[in-house]
Amino acid sequence: MRQASIESKSDRIARVLEAEIRMGALRDGDPLSSEAALVERFNVSRSTVRKGLGLLAAKGLILTRVGIGSFVTYRGTQIDSQAGWSLSLPDGDARLGMRILRIVRAPMDLCAPGPEGEMLHVDRIRFLEATGLGLTFERARLPWRGSFEPLLDGLEGGSLSQSLASRGISAASGEEWAGVLPALSTEDAQAMGRTPGEPMLRLRRLTRDAGGAVIEYVESLLDPGQFGLHMEF
Repeated sequence: MRQASIESKSDRIARVLEAEIRMGALRDGDPLSSEAALVERFNVSRSTVRKGLGLLAAKGLILTRVGIGSFVTYRGTQIDSQAGWSLSLPDGDARLGMRILRIVRAPMDLCAPGPEGEMLHVDRIRFLEATGLGLTFERARLPWRGSFEPLLDGLEGGSLSQSLASRGISAASGEEWAGVLPALSTEDAQAMGRTPGEPMLRLRRLTRDAGGAVIEYVESLLDPGQFGLHMEF
């Protein structure tokens, strides 16, 4: 007796999306959900999603195009901002530590392109463990949710990304802006152990969930001698 073949995860993704296309749920010219949204929907890895999309492309059901992406780099190493910036770098003396300055519930205090109202404020500094020199100063603002209340006593595992993931909150899309802060303020310089007036790379990132609601707005100041912005197109 022949056993039925087991459907792979990528085949399942292709089958479900093909059915939605053929039933008219997705029409010609409609964009598919982002890879991140499909990863969350099917509970699979990004590479599995890409295999499934590749099967659809091979059937002529979808057209894939290379998009434009920007990636923060540290000493030439790309940082996955979705997974967080807790990096273990190859050189033993270049490991980064993280210090949380404050976690509070308060009104929005940054000039952001989207969120307003009550926010969860998380301010963090990442520093060289060998010297204590601050390399990044991150101010995260998240629209307040009742499930955030326990986080006022501390992040889960010391990680904001982990704290969000445990609540089923994940980003499906986002925007990022890069610029230069001409002079570090005295207050921020003191917190980072740096000299006031130093120029810094300034990044602003806004992430949204699959429904388009804002998850997080982050402003980051980064040491321009260590960090950069790498673009792919």
